[in-house]
Amino acid sequence: MSSRASYLAIKSPSMLTQKLPFWVEPAQVFEHIACLSGSMLLESQPGALYGRLSIICTNPFGTLRTIGRSSFLNMPGERLETNLSPFEILRDLLFRFQTEPNLLAGAIVGYFGYEMGGLIENLPEPQPDDIGMPDCFLGFYNHLAIFDHTEKAIFLNGCSLDGAPDPLPGIMALEKLIIDAQGKANQHHLPRADGRIIAPCSSFTMDEYCAVVNKCKEYIAAGDIYQVNISQRFKVPLTMSPWSMYLKLRDVNPSPYAAYLNCGGFQVVCSSPECFLNYCPGTRIVITKPIKGTRPRGRTPSEDERFARELAASEKDMAENIMIVDLERNDLGRVCEFGSVDVPLLAQVESHSTVHHLVTTVRGRLRQGLGAVDLLTACFPSGSITGAPKIRSMEIINELEPVRRGVYTGSIGYLGFDGSVNLNVVIRTAITKGDLCYFHVGGGIVADSEPDAEYQETLDKGRAFMEVLGCLKSSSKNGAKFA
Repeated sequence: MSSRASYLAIKSPSMLTQKLPFWVEPAQVFEHIACLSGSMLLESQPGALYGRLSIICTNPFGTLRTIGRSSFLNMPGERLETNLSPFEILRDLLFRFQTEPNLLAGAIVGYFGYEMGGLIENLPEPQPDDIGMPDCFLGFYNHLAIFDHTEKAIFLNGCSLDGAPDPLPGIMALEKLIIDAQGKANQHHLPRADGRIIAPCSSFTMDEYCAVVNKCKEYIAAGDIYQVNISQRFKVPLTMSPWSMYLKLRDVNPSPYAAYLNCGGFQVVCSSPECFLNYCPGTRIVITKPIKGTRPRGRTPSEDERFARELAASEKDMAENIMIVDLERNDLGRVCEFGSVDVPLLAQVESHSTVHHLVTTVRGRLRQGLGAVDLLTACFPSGSITGAPKIRSMEIINELEPVRRGVYTGSIGYLGFDGSVNLNVVIRTAITKGDLCYFHVGGGIVADSEPDAEYQETLDKGRAFMEVLGCLKSSSKNGAKFA
């Protein structure tokens, strides 16, 4: 165990860092604290297409929860219930806890639910909350373990902040946790299937979903929108621990923007492949990578290649992608320097474990004087999961989807006290609460969408969860099928 003297103060006496001389996978470390409320893992998983850093944080010195128009701030010696915008609360906290750039030594970590968009724009009241979870749940951490997968290096960082506890005990506890886990690497035991096939319960029947697709096409024909993202929610009995579910999902569907958040009364299990916002305060460059266009992976190499070629050549999917790229360029243009927003990569095929996607990279340079909250409120929620135009699409989503989205299509990640931002788009994500699991799957509807095909696309996207939760059965002829 290291002593206080072994941690080097860098940049200023208030910031500490230490590089550990060995490597261990972050999930192997986190499993020992996964059961603790406030423990959070942001993981770039082994085998994922992209992703470099993973972060473990535990024992927050404060939390912020928002339910409707009310926010609940819990800080050392301070408990506040207020109708003040949570984004303004975050702006004040990030200013109060600001550290020097280029070292992530503390952060606000957690999720922003989809309905938080109603605090930015004038939108209809959302559907009732039938699960019982906050619209956002954020923890404040002044000690972090950061895993650099490229360099195979682990850093323990911390910062002293006015009104927060000394970070060193937390750093040393993380170090002990990592050392203890080192000798137990690769000891994950995934739960075995017991042979039962679990029937999922959806917020739509197939006919109902197809009817909604047709209604969306009527809105498109009337000129209300160009496209809209429509989702269905599945509810499934949970037959394993939430952490075991995460490990199984990690094995089936490794993702660059995965997360496990223990929020006390519920857990968030995320395997998202999509980057929402990545911002570096040193360069002031912000990147978003919207996904639009999906095909399943093939059962044979030749079929898999055919699906990928089909996606790359699809005029429908390309048009859908470009519509959302225009929306994202407009959102970034609200806060970026004039002329700095560009598209270095357009509609590239990315092949993940269960699906192929079309992914575009949009970037810009944030204007001087603006920061993380300005960027977030200009772009939230991501246009890739609303449609275009964004506001009218969100109104239609609220009209046609029978349940609240919650964390789904919101964002998970961190706002660093150094000014950095790294947030995903919450897709391929489940909520576990008690003995139930909830997850959404959806797709973009355009003028030439075929209802049956759109419904099948949602099933393709949900395949990893269905497999993990025991909702699929195997057939040597036809592959996996829903129970």
